[in-house]
Parts: sequence; structure tokens; C-alpha cells
Amino acid sequence: MRSLIYIGRRLLLLVPQLLLISIATFVLIRALPGDPARLELGPLAPQEGVDQLRRQLRLDQPLPQQYLAYVERLAQGNLGRSWVGSTEVSADLAVRLPATLELIIGGMLLVAVVLVPLAMVSAMPGGGIAGQLARKVSFGYGLLAGALPDFWLGLVLIFVFFSLLGWAPGPEGRLGILDVSPDHVTGMYTVDALIAGDLATFWSALAHLALPCITLAFVYGAPVFKMVRSSLESALKADYTLYARAVGLRPTTVLRYAMRNAAPPSIVMAGVVSGYLLGGAVLIETVFNLNGLGQYAVQAVTTADYAPIQAFVLISAVFTMLVYLLVDLAYFALDPRVSRGATR
Repeated sequence: MRSLIYIGRRLLLLVPQLLLISIATFVLIRALPGDPARLELGPLAPQEGVDQLRRQLRLDQPLPQQYLAYVERLAQGNLGRSWVGSTEVSADLAVRLPATLELIIGGMLLVAVVLVPLAMVSAMPGGGIAGQLARKVSFGYGLLAGALPDFWLGLVLIFVFFSLLGWAPGPEGRLGILDVSPDHVTGMYTVDALIAGDLATFWSALAHLALPCITLAFVYGAPVFKMVRSSLESALKADYTLYARAVGLRPTTVLRYAMRNAAPPSIVMAGVVSGYLLGGAVLIETVFNLNGLGQYAVQAVTTADYAPIQAFVLISAVFTMLVYLLVDLAYFALDPRVSRGATR
């Protein structure tokens, strides 16, 4: 019940937050240099045609009137039209957003399956040869992860695993050149291929997703890795852990209690990292030619295409707020004291 009350409060706060974000984005985007009408028609278009297009796009009206028209369209589910590509932004997002979500989900799965267990093993005392090896690997990873740019690492992986070894496909997109995309259900090729029972397309999509996800996980999973390791090390050295061992509790029980106490800060860090992944995926999508949402936003910024930029910022804000809401709920589930304080 307390969680439901908190969810309701947070969802109510989404409206004013998104309103303020939309206002700031609307004003800042219109401060970009260049005339969108001139950019759409080209430098050789007559001024009369440019003025007519400005009137059609309401660019000749004051900013408050332009913003009210934008909010009215947004309330109707209309995200606007790309002035450069002459396409509906909602149609572009239906194609590009699933590619970005697939990359982010794949990267976070690698963090959860590979980096988190490695951090836990390296935080435990002893462990023999396996424990020593895990500590050495984690030490090296901790030094490298924060120093390697994501685009540089992506290029290195392409050179090693595609050019030299031939183990992975090149940066040709989400599928091979001769592959046919599966029927659109979610827009994520791996999921849609499994739904269609097309294993060949599934393995092709997974192979093209491997190197981008490894790059994303390696670079942006470092804060989560370090937080898990340091939190678990502190929990295993805490007084309550020493007392639990002294009274004769089984090592697995002691480890479970330590993991429970180490989990909240690690979950918070995972949520913070997840909020940055939309921006972090921009260069990775460009390097691997994934045609995702980040690449779409970069192209819109370079051409002063208002509608795609506004849609990207709005989606990023909603995505970040929902991630933080899920993090808070997970935190409450692990520490009931926080939930009692939040609903007073």
C-alpha cells in the first residue's frame, strides 16, 4: 500500500517536471542558429517561398503562441514532422527507438550477468586461485573502464574481432546485408525473430548486437561494478557480519545478509547509469551504424530540426524518470525503513 501511494505521488510529479523540461527545451532549441524554413527549402529557394513556409510552420508567431500550439499537438499524440526528412517523428521513433532500447537492455544484461558476479567474487575474502584471479581482473578493469572512450573501444573491437579474427560481423547495421528483418512486433529484431520462430535472423541480430553491447557494458558498467564491489566489501567487514559469524551462522546465510545490505547503493548506481545510457548510446550507434534514437537526435541537431530534438528530449526525460521510479521501488523493497519515511 505504501508503495502504491508513493507511485501515485511520483506519477503526479511527472506532469510539472515534463512541463518544465518541455519549456526549457522549446526555448533553447529555438536559439539554435539557422532558419528551419530556409534549411528545408534550400539556399536557392526564393524568399517568398521561405516566408510562406515560415507562416505554415508558425515560425512567424511569438514563442508563447508557438509553444501552446506545440503542447496542443503533443496532447493529441502528434510529435510533429521532421522538416529535413519530411517524415512524421512518431514514425521515425517507431523504427529507431527499439534499436536503442535493444542496445541498452543488452548492455545492462551483460553488466548484470558478467560484471556484477565478477565484482561480488572479487569482494569476497579468500576464494583460492579463482578469487585471486577475479581480484586481478577486477583491478585491471577498474583502471581501464574509466579511461577508454566508448567510440575508441568500439573501433578497436571492430578491428580485432571483425578485421583480424573474423569472429563478429562488421558495422553494417542491425542485420546482415542479405538478411530480411522480421515482422514488426516490438521493433527489437532479436525479440521479433524469436516470436516469428526465425532462428537464423535471431542469431544474425544477436551477432550484430554483441560488439555494441560489449562496448556499452564495458564503459558504462564500471560505476556499477565498483559500487557493487566496494559495498559488498564494506558489508562483509561490518560489525553485524562479524557478529553473525561469531554466533555460528552458516557462511551462505552471512553472505546473503551482506548482499542484502550492499544491494541498495548498487541499485541506485545502476539506476543513475541507466539514465545516462540514452546519451551514451549515441556514439556507439554511430560507430556500429545501428540507426538508433541517439544517432537520429545528433542528425537533428546538426540540421536544426526542431521536432526530432524535442521528441528525443521528451523521451529521454520520461525514460529517466521511470528508471528512477523503479530504482526507488526496489530500494523500498530492500529497506522498509525508507518506505515508511517516504509516505509520512
